[in-house]
Amino acid sequence: MEAFLHPDFPISPPSPANVPSAYWVGPRHLAGDDGRLYDAVADTFAGLGWTSLTIVRGRQQPDEALEDRQVLRSTVLHISPDSLRWAQWVLLDEPFHLGNLPIAWQVSARSDLRSPLAQWSAYFTPEVPGEVLGTFLTALDARDQPALPLGGPELVLDAVTAHGWLRDVDQPGTGAVDPTFASHVRLGEVPPLIQDGDPLALVAEADEAALAGWQAWAEPVLGAGYLWAASFGPSVPHDLVAAFVGSLPKSTRDRLLRAPAS
Repeated sequence: MEAFLHPDFPISPPSPANVPSAYWVGPRHLAGDDGRLYDAVADTFAGLGWTSLTIVRGRQQPDEALEDRQVLRSTVLHISPDSLRWAQWVLLDEPFHLGNLPIAWQVSARSDLRSPLAQWSAYFTPEVPGEVLGTFLTALDARDQPALPLGGPELVLDAVTAHGWLRDVDQPGTGAVDPTFASHVRLGEVPPLIQDGDPLALVAEADEAALAGWQAWAEPVLGAGYLWAASFGPSVPHDLVAAFVGSLPKSTRDRLLRAPAS
C-alpha cells in the first residue's frame, strides 16, 4: 500500500535507474540509515521502563517440524507502564509505504484504558534518526495525558524557526523548510491510511476540508526520492510534534556529499 507523503503537494519521486546512490554524511538527519533505528528506539523504551512483547502468528501442519512453521506475522510491541501509549516495529509486517518508503515504527496513544482504540497515531520510516524519534518518545512518556491537546500549530513552527528554518513563503502559518531546502515540515491533509481517533476523520464528505496533520520529511536532492518521512495524525498534540522537529539539527548549511564506492 502506498500513500503520498503530503497530499496537498502530491509527489511520487522516481527511483532513478542505473544511477549510483549518494549519502549525506552530515548533518545527522541527512546522513541516512545507520541500521540502528530499532536498537536506538528500543534502548529508549528500556530506559523509560516500557514493556517489550513479541507477537508471532503462524500456521503449522500436523507433525510439521518447528523450523518449517510458516510465520504469517511478527510484531514487536512496546507498551508504557500505564498502557496508555504503545509503539510497534512494523517493518517486517508488510507495512504500507509513505513517500515510497516503508513505515518502520507506528506510535499510538489513547486517553482511556476502557477503549482499545488509539486516539492518535504517528508513523516513521526507517531512516528517521533514532535520537530524534527518541526525543519524541521521551516527550510522550513524560505526559500524564498523552492524548490531551496542548498548544497550537505555532509550537511546531517556533521549534524549527528557532533553529534557523524559514517559514514557507506562500503558507507561513503551516510550513517551514531548512535553509538549504532539504528538510520540510508542513501542516496539511494527512496521507491516506493514517489512523486517527477523531470521528470527523471518518465522516468528512468529499467536498469538505479534511482534518490537518503534520508531515516532516527530508529530500536532500529534489526529485531523487525522500531520505526519510514522518506523518502525524490530526489528533497528535502539537507539543509532541514540536519535540520531534525541534530535535533536528540547528543548521543544515554545512553538508558533505559522499558517493558510494563502486
